[in-house]
Amino acid sequence: MIRGTRRMKEASIQLPPVQCYAHGLPVYFLTGKNYLYQTLFCIRSLVKFTNEEFQFILVDDGSFDSTLVAQIQKQLPGCRVVMQDEVDKNLQQRLPRQQYPHLYQKRKVYPHLKKLTDIHTLMGAHWKLVLDSDMLFWDTPHEIMQWLKKPEQPIHMLDCVESYGYSKQLMEKLSGHPIPSLLNVGAIGLNSTEINWSALDNWVNILEKKEGSSYYLEQALTAMLIGDQKLTALDKDKYKVNPSPGDTEPPVLHHYVDLSKKHYYTQAWKETLR
Repeated sequence: MIRGTRRMKEASIQLPPVQCYAHGLPVYFLTGKNYLYQTLFCIRSLVKFTNEEFQFILVDDGSFDSTLVAQIQKQLPGCRVVMQDEVDKNLQQRLPRQQYPHLYQKRKVYPHLKKLTDIHTLMGAHWKLVLDSDMLFWDTPHEIMQWLKKPEQPIHMLDCVESYGYSKQLMEKLSGHPIPSLLNVGAIGLNSTEINWSALDNWVNILEKKEGSSYYLEQALTAMLIGDQKLTALDKDKYKVNPSPGDTEPPVLHHYVDLSKKHYYTQAWKETLR
């Protein structure tokens, strides 16, 4: 896996440029030095299966520097790069530290939270689709394309096992509504204007006081945010989390988590180059 990762990073530099368009369909990534190579492969696999024009928005996870930005601009000409100073300015304006102390404190030690705080405080379209970088497309994602053109309700993937890190009983008590089953945030589309930041700040505080910290906090918070809304859940067999090499269902998108990381690093990315 270590050798495969190194080769994947080397190969990512040689990927042909993907042209981005100012008025293309917007797709957001939180990325940085440790993940850009995955982001580039994910983007390359997406444009391979569609003729749509995209505007990719790459949001600094705190590790961008001039070399990385130059690489992004070379390989994704026309894309929007959101640097940390812009993120910080948005946070100060939209989420004053004194009003949201728990979000600020958690954001420092838990980068996943930035997929909510840093992306959904950006100016622009209300609806935002955020993709994780450790994913590869294998066919045209028609459902995602339709959503991008006319988003009307949140869209999400379905997990292979429920992974919230907190009891549904506590999550439902805090949010005041049922929690959707198996929500996965590998591909997640939300309306930024409908996010209740005060509730999020409170939930972070109480969840951790009651049941400790969890790697899956961002996923739990997202499920709590949208659980009372009408949702679009992507087909779990076509948009698959933690795929195995023996899966027979023709895939559209694979999200490589847990044990599927081995296939991702050693084989899957190579197959996208064919």
